[in-house]
Amino acid sequence: MTVTTRGKTASPATPSARRDLEQDKDTTRLSRADRAALGKDARRATPRESHAEFRPTASRDPIGLLLEQATTRVPELVPIRHGRMLASPFSFYRGAALPMAADLATTPTSRLRVQLCGDAHLANFGAFASPERQLVFDVNDFDETLPGPFEWDVKRLAASLAVAGRTNGYGRKHRREIVLAAVKGYRKAMREFAHEEFLDVWYTHLDIEQALRDLRSEMKPRQFAATEKMLAKAHTHDSAQVLRKLTTVVDGRRQIISDAPIVVPIEEVFADEQADAVYAQIRKMLGKYRRTLQSDRRHMLEQFTLVQAARKVVGVGSVGTRAWIVLMDSGDGVEPVFLQAKEAQDSVLAAYCGRSQYTNQGERVVAGQHLMQAESDIFLGWTRVPGPDGVDRDYYVRQLKDWKFSFPIEQAVPSGMSLYARLCGSTLARAHARSGDRVALAAYLGGSDTFDQAIADFAETYADQNDRDYAALQHAVKAGRVEATTGV
Repeated sequence: MTVTTRGKTASPATPSARRDLEQDKDTTRLSRADRAALGKDARRATPRESHAEFRPTASRDPIGLLLEQATTRVPELVPIRHGRMLASPFSFYRGAALPMAADLATTPTSRLRVQLCGDAHLANFGAFASPERQLVFDVNDFDETLPGPFEWDVKRLAASLAVAGRTNGYGRKHRREIVLAAVKGYRKAMREFAHEEFLDVWYTHLDIEQALRDLRSEMKPRQFAATEKMLAKAHTHDSAQVLRKLTTVVDGRRQIISDAPIVVPIEEVFADEQADAVYAQIRKMLGKYRRTLQSDRRHMLEQFTLVQAARKVVGVGSVGTRAWIVLMDSGDGVEPVFLQAKEAQDSVLAAYCGRSQYTNQGERVVAGQHLMQAESDIFLGWTRVPGPDGVDRDYYVRQLKDWKFSFPIEQAVPSGMSLYARLCGSTLARAHARSGDRVALAAYLGGSDTFDQAIADFAETYADQNDRDYAALQHAVKAGRVEATTGV
């Protein structure tokens, strides 16, 4: 990796289990030897081999959990979410973070806590622009972030690789090699971080273009050329590109293009009087949001004024939560910026790891992102907005797109997926090393591949469960229990 320095237990939802999961906040004051001893003690309490275990409970109802989530979402968009989840077992997996959180709560726990992504599947990693305008690679989705056992993120990543491998038609041997590459990447990186100074860990980030050059000897020429081309294209995915794609000019005024139900301007979502009220709320929202930015970025944002806003359908698991895109301009019509305000609800982990310390769920997302990411969007902030229905809702705000690159999962060959898995694993380790006790974690993981093999076993077992849950969704749609709209 290229970096640049600048035992089955009670559910964690129970008070006793939460106490078990709590780590001493003063562990960094212990000696390295004492911290390593904590990791060895955790290994004896919860052997690394035990992480292979997953036994579905008789009462589990993943479809019921998905329907429960739907009650807080925009009703007309929920069928789109279900339709997107029907696209493939991997698409289902992407939308099923809540059922998996419930399942993970029944598995053995290391009791070694970190700031979790909460939804660390392979499609939630990617490259984007740092404030210094470098293309960096990192975790890039934090809707579910919350403190919890480190292995929950590792298992979510590992199982996603197994599920995606099946969707791509890889054989069992290749799938296992891919999962092992990810977990080994995580374990080796954590052991390296355990020997580094904390500030060095904090300043570590992955320059994806340099990493590609370092990995060239492990890649086939065509694979290297294709990846290099995709990274070059990422530089064009900025506000100007979004502007060309999402807007047009009518009578000299720039407008967001309506593409229902994916992008719908506020004027079409609400009647005229309601739309005026919504715009008033958006201006108020922007004012509150600005106050969450550091002063220089607040000054920069104050140079822009609101032009128009629209509702946007995003992702798979997020479909149905309220997401708005906000077109702003510096005043002369040629310097636009697109912001995205995305609703932040309670994390899917909250029922199993305890509620967030933050009362504003948008702040929870932003705080978790800052803690886990080496570089974060300069406009990342949060706010709370009263809705037209009188319900206050929390949001986090960021740029809509800035040099974004996502790995082409469906087109990947096994060797390419293994390289990508390794990058994801080492990146996740760096994120966890910032918030958890990296010395204790490294001692728990150890120098052998015992943990790796256990997680690989878990990944295949959970991929089997995901196939059954995907079939259950298909059956529920056919039976009329779940409404789904496909092709959107």
